[in-house]
Amino acid sequence: MAKLVGAVFSGLSALSIEGVEDAGEVIVVRASTRDDAVACPGCGTPTGRVHAFHERVPADVPVDGRRVLVRLRVRRMRCSVIECTRQTFREQVPGLVERYQRRTVRLAEQVRAVVRELAGRASARLLPKVGIALGRDTAVRVLLAIPLPDQVVPRVLGIDDFALRRSHDYATVLIDADTGARIDVLPGRGAEVVAGWLRAHPGVEVVCRDGSAAYAQAVRDALPQAIQVADRWHLWHGLCDAAGKEVAAHSACWASATGLREGKLAETTLQRWQQIHALLEAGVGLLDCSRRLGLALNTIKRYARAATPERIQRVPKYRACMVDPYRDHLRARREQEPGVGATVLLGEIRALGYNGSHNLLVRYLNQGRHLDDHPHLSPRRAARLLLTRPENLTDRQRERLEALTAACPEMAALASVVRSFAALLAPRRDNPAKLAAWITAAREADLPHVHSFARGVEQDIDAVTAAITLDHHNGRTEGVNTKTKLIKRQMYGRAGIDLLRHRILLG
Repeated sequence: MAKLVGAVFSGLSALSIEGVEDAGEVIVVRASTRDDAVACPGCGTPTGRVHAFHERVPADVPVDGRRVLVRLRVRRMRCSVIECTRQTFREQVPGLVERYQRRTVRLAEQVRAVVRELAGRASARLLPKVGIALGRDTAVRVLLAIPLPDQVVPRVLGIDDFALRRSHDYATVLIDADTGARIDVLPGRGAEVVAGWLRAHPGVEVVCRDGSAAYAQAVRDALPQAIQVADRWHLWHGLCDAAGKEVAAHSACWASATGLREGKLAETTLQRWQQIHALLEAGVGLLDCSRRLGLALNTIKRYARAATPERIQRVPKYRACMVDPYRDHLRARREQEPGVGATVLLGEIRALGYNGSHNLLVRYLNQGRHLDDHPHLSPRRAARLLLTRPENLTDRQRERLEALTAACPEMAALASVVRSFAALLAPRRDNPAKLAAWITAAREADLPHVHSFARGVEQDIDAVTAAITLDHHNGRTEGVNTKTKLIKRQMYGRAGIDLLRHRILLG
């Protein structure tokens, strides 16, 4: 029995265990301190004189899923030095029970490990199941008491923002872009906030950021000698958006096999294009066109950029449905017997395994989707073919991509622009000259949305040049933001910026 007690309560080896009591849901361990001399905290003189006894009841790590309480008898000692300022003092057990604490050191470490990951409410739900009594408010206090790591100014700094309340409040996270260590979290995301922090913490040589103009201005104001590096992912994302808009604008070219949208919406699009271009030819400005026609200014700009109304029209956006696997059978039956009814066709495809409704089949036939050799290709999927690595495409996708790029000179130019820019995203020393050539080629092509992206690149040319020549990036900062979203969902928006900052910096 003594060996068993010694093994189960080995963490209490600094004490003299006098007995163990099974009190149902709680295991009570009676113990006392050893009869050794204790150094006075005032003068450091060892003393063995006992003035009185006190009892402490700290909680220890659970055993068998039940709480463990240690009824610990400690001594109040008397210092033998008359001049000492501490005539009496209560002895402590270093490494086991700290002053004023109601948990042993090892139990406190376990609690801190849990609340560091789960914070308040989740910790209060989990810990009692394993034999540790803890409330949600206590869990938050324990979490906030965990000391933050020392703030070290990194050589390469990563900056990004995240939403506290979307479209209302934002905060800025700063990390070491090389190691991913969290440095600080600042309320707000303006240039003044970041510039103030940079001035107070000199030593940053490289700053990795996204395309934010506020961060760029803050770095120029506070650290004019620092190198700014644009994030390559954001550059690629910006080009993807521009390419998607160009593909949608040229639907009339590449979607001839599947057909353009017809009906009332197509007629409205044609009439609106004619009205806008008639006003523009008459010398009316874009803003005045918006007021006269009651349309948004961005809508007027989109129609004004389209040289022909077909560039505004879109292909039908049909989602995959349960009838698609039987398209060939329906087309063959309608070619053999044009008057065959939907009810007869329903019975035939049900025998082949169709489990859908009659109405779905009728709508499928009325839309003429059975006449297509393949499903309608949406602009988004068409753009995906252009933006995917060629080695990751299937044979069928390569065929569709060839047909897509051969549809018109603009689509061929777009494919060339995308491929050449993708090659720039691998950092090399000779990329700046290639970037200048790419901007020239992009401006020569009839691609208005790509022109807009190229202008943005030129406005931030120094940071973009650094991005395609240096190995630094902002990927680790984006990873911290992803973890921050998880933390925010765990907290359900009930905690303030102080607790959120503490959890982010603890990592």
